[in-house]
Amino acid sequence: MARFHCPLPLSVGLVLDLPATAARHVQVLRMQPGHTLTLFNGEGGEYIAEVEHMGRSDVRVVVREHIAQEREAAQRVHLAVGMPANERMDWLVEKATELGVHRITPLMTERSVIRLTGERAEKKQAHWQAVAASACEQCGRNRVPVIDLPERLDTWLARQTVGAQQTTTAPSDASQGGEVTVHAVLSLHASTQPLNALMQALMEAQKVSDASHENATALAALAEMPASPMPKTWVLLNGPEGGLNDTEDAAARAKGFAAVSLGNRVLRAETAALGALALLTLTP
Repeated sequence: MARFHCPLPLSVGLVLDLPATAARHVQVLRMQPGHTLTLFNGEGGEYIAEVEHMGRSDVRVVVREHIAQEREAAQRVHLAVGMPANERMDWLVEKATELGVHRITPLMTERSVIRLTGERAEKKQAHWQAVAASACEQCGRNRVPVIDLPERLDTWLARQTVGAQQTTTAPSDASQGGEVTVHAVLSLHASTQPLNALMQALMEAQKVSDASHENATALAALAEMPASPMPKTWVLLNGPEGGLNDTEDAAARAKGFAAVSLGNRVLRAETAALGALALLTLTP
């Protein structure tokens, strides 16, 4: 069944004209009155609707049923990424959405090729948000990830408050329902502890109460973390082409980010981000 993002209030019995983009897609598919389609507005679940009227430029539907279906990843991941050049950012947004990313913050770093401010930044944000919505239509997600306005890395880092020095109190991310947040920084030039070691340490932390256990201290950010379940919220910081420079890497670590690696191969910026994302979102 065809799926369309419809960012409007939806309810069973509602009769509405589809937004222009969805209406065009319905017309391209040559749907007729009586045909059914799926709508989602990002507020939870999806709706089965029936085409009631096909006009030359408008499509009217009636909402028949609500299905409380969610297909979100068990681990929420906020990806902060140095924007790759050309069309690779579009590709990154699309694939990250399919993998279940919760939020994407495009960043400008010292080695970034793309610089966006003002109206250009707003247009790009709107474009990437549309790419994410389209990816949700394809992959079955009913909640569209948030794509933030592009900003400088140093500005973004200044707002980050959860760090290694604070892990003893296990501060929570209020925007994620009070769940523990773990930061990890991925840098193409840094070859330190692998990301799967971070995850293994967290899983081992569920089995032992001694926070000094060798697995629980694999990374500095976990050195004082008490035994706890696998966190539901992650923040991943990934550099652009060429990675973060030494100053940026140090600034991230000073905020409590733990440096991790995806292996001894040099990955493109978007490949590294998606590889880390897959490890987290595809883990139960």
